[in-house]
Amino acid sequence: MAASASAAATLSWSSSSWLSFGGNLNETGMLPDKKVVFVVLSQKKTKKTRKIILKEDVAELGKKGQLLDVKAGYYRNYLLPMGKAQIVTPVLLKEMKMEEERIEAEKQRVKEEAQQLALMFETVGAFKVKRKGGKGKQIFGTVTAQDLVDIIKAQLQRDVDKKIVSLPEIRETGEYVAELKLHPEVIARVRLNVFAN
Repeated sequence: MAASASAAATLSWSSSSWLSFGGNLNETGMLPDKKVVFVVLSQKKTKKTRKIILKEDVAELGKKGQLLDVKAGYYRNYLLPMGKAQIVTPVLLKEMKMEEERIEAEKQRVKEEAQQLALMFETVGAFKVKRKGGKGKQIFGTVTAQDLVDIIKAQLQRDVDKKIVSLPEIRETGEYVAELKLHPEVIARVRLNVFAN
């Protein structure tokens, strides 16, 4: 019994020396009179992500040049060794912004050039096309996109791809309107006068 009393006294001394609860100890000397409640908050494991930019298209992830947040392990173990992505830095963001502005300026320049070409085509007047005539207003054969391309080259010295030319079916003499899709947002309308020889 004496051994247990000395162990309790030693225990009470050591616990009170490093844990000061601020209160009177009860008669056993082990616990304070005031009860103190300790609240332990569990911390969630933080998800480690990296802000990256893709250097090439990655299936199920995104397109080239896209900014993404991916898990650090996915970046470290797959994207980085394969050379598919890199970490976003302020310098890289600045370079990306400058490149986007350059691309946007180039797109605007191409669109303006297409608008000027469309204006020229529309102010030229009607292109004349001669075909061998048949009965009444009918002509032999049809007027094709290649015919219009050849006429534009001969009269305006402009090369036009026949893939951008949209013609109605022309089997008679008369006036027709052809469309040239010079740009996704610019369509030039060209008049054609078809005559019979």
